[in-house]
Amino acid sequence: MHDEKLFNSSHHNGDCPICFVPLPTLKSGSRYMSCCGKIICSGCSYAPVYDNQGNKVDNDKQNECPFCRTLAPKSEKETIKRLNKRIEAGDAIAVCTLGYYYRDGKCGMPRDYVKALELFHRAGELGFARAYSCIGYAYDYGRGVEVDEQKATHYYELGAMGGNVDARYNLGCVEVDAGNMDRALKHYMLAVGSGHATSLERIKEFFVEGEGYATKDDYTKALRSYQAYLSEIKSAQRDEAAAASQENRYY
Repeated sequence: MHDEKLFNSSHHNGDCPICFVPLPTLKSGSRYMSCCGKIICSGCSYAPVYDNQGNKVDNDKQNECPFCRTLAPKSEKETIKRLNKRIEAGDAIAVCTLGYYYRDGKCGMPRDYVKALELFHRAGELGFARAYSCIGYAYDYGRGVEVDEQKATHYYELGAMGGNVDARYNLGCVEVDAGNMDRALKHYMLAVGSGHATSLERIKEFFVEGEGYATKDDYTKALRSYQAYLSEIKSAQRDEAAAASQENRYY
């Protein structure tokens, strides 16, 4: 029953609330807006703002949230204030984002792995699957806790069953280390369908360099799956944003 749930979990990021194109898996392909709690794709975030006559508006307007039109925060203090307001509203992504800041020592927060883990647990309980992947990583590499591979796997599984593609990929790596190549391939195939490019590379390695760990049909299926994902998320606006900056890459 555990495996049935583990390997039947799907991953979908939802749609950008502005262009209604599915959000990409790659983190640089979207932005979390602490003003309204929306996740905006890189294309809509990058797109310039025009007035009714088609003229590009002033710089302040360019720094507005594309969704709610709130001006971007002008200081780290203001960023944290907005984030805490979203946290009070029960926003799981805001909770996890504050966890990132404590984990990485960014946005004026001191590096505190214990505090970060506390926030990741809270975000996971609120339904944000990526937080479980962060907890798994902490146990995998001893960030604020003792290294514990069993607990790392447990939290990766929670993340994968909740739809997080990074957790799914990490489970594939766990199975490779354990010598369970069939199970690793299953995880990588599921991750590829959700746009995880590194998983596609692992399947290619299984086919080209492995000892029959992946067949030609497996690799062909993975390529088609990844192409299907790209056809869903691609847009001219996102391409323009990605061409302007690596920070806007979305695949």
